[in-house]
Amino acid sequence: MRRITLDDVANLAGVSPITVSRVLRKPGAVSEGLRLRVHAAVNELGYVPNVAASRLASSRTHTIGVIVPTLYNVIFAEYLFALHEVLIDAGFQVLVVNSRYSEIEEENAIKALLGQSVEAIIIAGIHHTALSRQLLGQANLPVVETFELSDDPINLNIGMSQEHAGYVATRHLIERGFRRIAFLTGNLDHRAQSRFDGYHRAMLEADVPSSEIIAQKPRHSSVALGSELFATAHESGNIPEAIFCTDDNLALGAMQECRKRGMRMPDDISIIGFHDLEFAACVSPSLSSIATRRYETGKLAAEKVLSALEAGAKPATEQTDLGFALLPRESTSA
Repeated sequence: MRRITLDDVANLAGVSPITVSRVLRKPGAVSEGLRLRVHAAVNELGYVPNVAASRLASSRTHTIGVIVPTLYNVIFAEYLFALHEVLIDAGFQVLVVNSRYSEIEEENAIKALLGQSVEAIIIAGIHHTALSRQLLGQANLPVVETFELSDDPINLNIGMSQEHAGYVATRHLIERGFRRIAFLTGNLDHRAQSRFDGYHRAMLEADVPSSEIIAQKPRHSSVALGSELFATAHESGNIPEAIFCTDDNLALGAMQECRKRGMRMPDDISIIGFHDLEFAACVSPSLSSIATRRYETGKLAAEKVLSALEAGAKPATEQTDLGFALLPRESTSA
């Protein structure tokens, strides 16, 4: 069976092939009647555009490459939703690649995306191999690094200071009079390490020890892991007064384990999380957290890419600090 072509759609709709192409690429630029007529023909024939041929004809792929370190963690869901919402509405496809927290896999992903002739690359993170930086730096396309602030951005950089956020979360606990403050984390990736650096700085400033109550296991952050980390600390007799968790899921797990062991929050122990996931304000007691602007990060990254592509030139180096917010709730109330 032969492939349905653009000419077939044009003949059925009673228009030219150029008109069909215009309707499919820029539906807002034609009348509603024409658009409905062409789409009726497309649906009747089951026409699927030949993307490869379109790329050859226009030297455009209308594809944006996105690299995230994991598809497991829910924090990237809002980010990816915003990217898709903005870019797909603008006529682009989003090609998402998972680097699995590996700079080598990220390097391979960059090579693959450049080989696919994507028109821009958006990356969650600022830490790359030397070759990755070279490839991205010499590529004649917009590159956006997100979630963190870089001392040396490749091109566009949208994020926040993870280190300062960790510092603020820990200071919140210190200012409530706590001294034995534990640090709980799963994978100690670059962002978690920066939060730990902030925690460590705040503890040093307060002249209180920190190294003896750190719980970490190299696994994805989850409710189950938070429960396990707190149980391990509790059973060792190393019980803190307060806990800073690098993820709200860990915090929720720690809260559940506290209840199992008869500990009340915040009377017996206080807990603060990170990211302000949807459940944080709804659990009992409500969870104090650091709110990160994940949707806004994805939306702004997509908008910056579209502006650059419309201008037809790789943008100048630019950094945007979206900041964060401390949200004190019942889990750390005095």
